[in-house]
Amino acid sequence: MTILSVLALIIGFVAVIVIINYFSTWLQACASGAHISFMKLIGMSLRKIPSGLIVRHYIQLRKAGITNVSTDDLEGHYMAHGHIDKVVNALVAADKANIPLDFRRAAAIDLAGRDVYQAVQTSVNPKVIDCPDPSKGRLTVDAVAKDGIQVKARARVTVRTNMDRLVGGATEETIIARVGEGIVTTIGSSPSYTTVLENPDNISQRVLEKGLDAGTAFEILSIDIADVDVGDNIGARLQADQAEADKRVAQAKAEVRRAAAVAAEQEMRAQVQEMQAKVVAAEAEVPLAMAEALKSGNLGVLDYYRMENLKSDTEMRRNILGEEEK
Repeated sequence: MTILSVLALIIGFVAVIVIINYFSTWLQACASGAHISFMKLIGMSLRKIPSGLIVRHYIQLRKAGITNVSTDDLEGHYMAHGHIDKVVNALVAADKANIPLDFRRAAAIDLAGRDVYQAVQTSVNPKVIDCPDPSKGRLTVDAVAKDGIQVKARARVTVRTNMDRLVGGATEETIIARVGEGIVTTIGSSPSYTTVLENPDNISQRVLEKGLDAGTAFEILSIDIADVDVGDNIGARLQADQAEADKRVAQAKAEVRRAAAVAAEQEMRAQVQEMQAKVVAAEAEVPLAMAEALKSGNLGVLDYYRMENLKSDTEMRRNILGEEEK
């Protein structure tokens, strides 16, 4: 009898502890019409799941009229390191806005790293994206028309979340890049910058026709050109740069020809010096040849004196002619 009493006391003590720990949570759930048994609350604690968090969001779903989500679904998403608050808020917001969204898809979007609640809000209240993104340091998309004039444009893109493409769809950066590319293509194909300034809505129409939201998590509702300005005359600048480059090339070629001419001149001077050296060498051999002729008898002494007299007369006449000319 004593053992039974001890067991009864232990069971009673455990029951009192359970009631103290979980009674308020259980009562809150029952009073809200979201009945949860004590065993489920104890099981949550054993699985190290905050029972208060699960019960609070379970009550929120029941009060919103969403009955197809169980506490097991919430527990499983919590154990998968998901954001229960965002998923529940997204389900409630989607139900009130008549957007088809079930718990399975919302949990998948949340586990994929996307903010499912913000996605539902963007689906209800479209979001405006600036193109280009001012936070990246650029304020306009710059392009050049066919006449060489630069045009600077700034666009505002209104998008709405596409829940079917949210998982695996491209982000806002892709939308901004595609819209910027479309603006550059449209301006570049314009015959003149005045055409762009007169009809800036043509940019919006052509960009929308390209279907830039394909493969993204958004649906483009409109593209509005917020500002269009005229930039620099890129064509004239390029022509001036080309002319300067051509001038430098011509100067380089002329310098090559001048250097070649200088080299040729120096070569000719060297050849002249070489020929003069040969003449001097030949003249130096004349006295030796005369001496040899005198020794061999081929040249007489009188002949030698006549030749010397002739040279003296010639030198004298040159001196006289030079003095007369002076």
